[in-house]
Amino acid sequence: MKALNKTLALIALASSSTAFAGTDFDTLDVDGDGAISQSEASVDAKLMSQFAELDSDGNGELSKEEFSKF
Repeated sequence: MKALNKTLALIALASSSTAFAGTDFDTLDVDGDGAISQSEASVDAKLMSQFAELDSDGNGELSKEEFSKF
């Protein structure tokens, strides 16, 4: 159920015009866990192209600190 809710939230975010108005951490952190997963970042092509470089600790998600370098 949790995966379904996350998927639905990501679809809503991707289809929302606010998703394209600007990229900010809190908007991209759909599940509110304090990190941006690759799945959450996938709505922004520029962020995805830099994801691996920004993920300095290699844990597969971006912290606020890591995202601030974007």
